[in-house]
Amino acid sequence: MAGDSRFSRRTVLKGAAVTALGVGSFAALPLFETQGKRQDPATCRADDLSASEKRLVVSNWPGYMDEDEPTTLTDFEKLTGIKVRYDIDVNDNDEFYAKVSNQLGACESTKRDMFVLTDWMAAKMIDVGWIQKLDRAKVPNLHANLIDSLKSPGWDPERDFSAPWQSGLTGIAYNKAKVKEVRSFSELLTRSDLKGRITLLTEMRDTMGFAMLVNGADPANFAESDWERGVETMKKARRDGQIRAFTGNEYIQDLAAGNIVACEAWSGDVAAAEDENLVFVPPEEGLMIWADNMLVPNLATHQGNAEKWIDYYYQPEVAARLADWVYYICPVKGAEQEMEKIDPDLLRNKALKNLIFPDEETLARTKKFMPLNEAQTTRYGRDFADVQSG
Repeated sequence: MAGDSRFSRRTVLKGAAVTALGVGSFAALPLFETQGKRQDPATCRADDLSASEKRLVVSNWPGYMDEDEPTTLTDFEKLTGIKVRYDIDVNDNDEFYAKVSNQLGACESTKRDMFVLTDWMAAKMIDVGWIQKLDRAKVPNLHANLIDSLKSPGWDPERDFSAPWQSGLTGIAYNKAKVKEVRSFSELLTRSDLKGRITLLTEMRDTMGFAMLVNGADPANFAESDWERGVETMKKARRDGQIRAFTGNEYIQDLAAGNIVACEAWSGDVAAAEDENLVFVPPEEGLMIWADNMLVPNLATHQGNAEKWIDYYYQPEVAARLADWVYYICPVKGAEQEMEKIDPDLLRNKALKNLIFPDEETLARTKKFMPLNEAQTTRYGRDFADVQSG
């Protein structure tokens, strides 16, 4: 197991412009639209050179690949003869969209064969025709071994265009050496001993999903009035000085150091920190759940190699080896049984096990954020930027 050298998939690598307790970058990013950029993936495609070119270019988030030699990636290269260029250049969904949207919208190559994006962004790209359909016959392990809870999202019900890489939960973390237990998101926003000592996430759907739940609304199906009430709830907490900052995953360092005492948090970040004082809590209101998905963009020249990659990582033994490193929800059936051979101590740690292989009770408490149309995405994004800026 690795120690402090591990990075979460949500690590924000933006140099000196982002400081430990500064406001997150979302408000500074343009709110991207896809109007006029729709494509037909059946015609905006390249010849597949996989048979003659044993190459694959993958873009993923940091902290999403095991590093103990031999790694699952090096084993894939040895098994298939495919040389992988594995780039960790996905640090934020909107930021990555900005990198590739002009090319995809103009039916031009992104020079990538695969990238990994969160549900809502994957849905957006599939909807405007920027993603190639997978050949089901070439990814049998995906359809045989994908866990039931991830099988049929409304934006890709047959998983024709996407394959979950990892999934995760959003809840609360606190430093038990600094503060008593925090049980709910409502407490996070109102408890006097937490005032000015908490952070929330820059990911709108996570944070505003909890704002919906605090007010008794369903994040998966809410009205405009529910949204407006949620925005006002967050603005009030900001005005009251309850929230110290909105951040990416740099909250882990601040939480461990005691600069903050509690925060909104992603499950794998807390597990990977390997700090006994940091506790991940499923809030009383429920948990937000998400997945990051493998996608093959238009004009990818090695789709066959990308499909071999997907099928390889949907083998239970391979998925278990990866899960033993990244600590997020494993999307592959049978991986828990394989973990018995790889790291039985992990399975004996009930709290950690439930972050990687959550039980039915935990999954029953999870909530998803409803799909948004283009107008809602733009308007809600501006509202959330106003919340963050205070």
